[in-house]
Amino acid sequence: MAKTKRIGILTAGGDSPGLNAAIRGVGKTALGYYGMEILGFRDGFRGIVEDRRLKLDKSKLAGILTIGGTILGTSRDKPHRMLIDGRTRDMTSVIVENYGKLGLDALVCLGGGGTQKNALHLANAGLNVITLPKTIDNDVVLTDATFGFATALDIATEAIDRLHSTAHSHHRIIVAEIMGHRAGWLTLGAGIAGGADVILIPEIPYDVAKIADAIRRRSRHSANFSIVAVAEGAMSIDDARAFKAAEGKRERARTLHDKKEAKVELAALESRHTGNTMRLARQLEELTHLESRVTILGYVQRGGTPSPADRLLATRLGGACADLIHENVSGVMVAARGDGTEPVPLEKVAGKRKTVPPDHSWVETARRVGTCLGD
Repeated sequence: MAKTKRIGILTAGGDSPGLNAAIRGVGKTALGYYGMEILGFRDGFRGIVEDRRLKLDKSKLAGILTIGGTILGTSRDKPHRMLIDGRTRDMTSVIVENYGKLGLDALVCLGGGGTQKNALHLANAGLNVITLPKTIDNDVVLTDATFGFATALDIATEAIDRLHSTAHSHHRIIVAEIMGHRAGWLTLGAGIAGGADVILIPEIPYDVAKIADAIRRRSRHSANFSIVAVAEGAMSIDDARAFKAAEGKRERARTLHDKKEAKVELAALESRHTGNTMRLARQLEELTHLESRVTILGYVQRGGTPSPADRLLATRLGGACADLIHENVSGVMVAARGDGTEPVPLEKVAGKRKTVPPDHSWVETARRVGTCLGD
């Protein structure tokens, strides 16, 4: 008689709508269709290090489809760099040991770019690992979509919709900051869907004078308000040039002193970038003589009930994950591909980021409808 397979599952990185739907998709397929056992580890990779787990049975999976966040909890702890008793330690061997003690046949990791790297690290340590792509930023490579993105897109678009009436009533510039440090998918999508007049994303450095010109042109044509959708990682041309130079210096650094110096320079630039949206609003107010107000959406984009699109995607990916475990496939991320799924080797995913190409159809669409992209 074949041994009953036992799998572990954890959620790592930031929380995101659809995590519970994905846990349910993996769990219900594994339990009900394949007769496997499934253990959930609390608070990301720390849970398997500290052996904090719960058995995920049908009662635990019931009613979680529509709940935001994750029933397992999450953390940004890395297996090879985890704070334990006040010291940063490599806990990879402990994870490997606990994986063996618990008789796991596979470990499922739900997360974004950082989780893909951590999962590859564990796969290289000999574990059977499968990942599912989660992030509201939609920046995981080689998958059509990540769960969490569709819900965040709905929320950000609705926020822009609501800001239109205030901007119009008070003849103001409303600057809406949307999440996205390194990728502009969420800001670009919400900006187009919400009819923002200006969209600023990390991939296209902006010239504040050109933004002001676009707003003034609107004023001359009797449009006495403007909505600016700006990603938190969007930068002016000068700032982007400074960051690129500092990153180049870090890459070229050969001595420990040079590496530290480049790291300090980058940290200073990051610190200076904090509050960039507020500075942008002040600059636009000075240049256009229109009152400016800032709305920072923040964590509201990551919370709440997942949209039907995210529930469907997370369930599809979760079910496909259980199929792959049944087929003894590991070392892969389950990618969305059209209406189906595809296993992609973790080596092709880890350490990479899907950013918005300058010639992407969404960018071209925004330009054609007259949206200013700051360049």
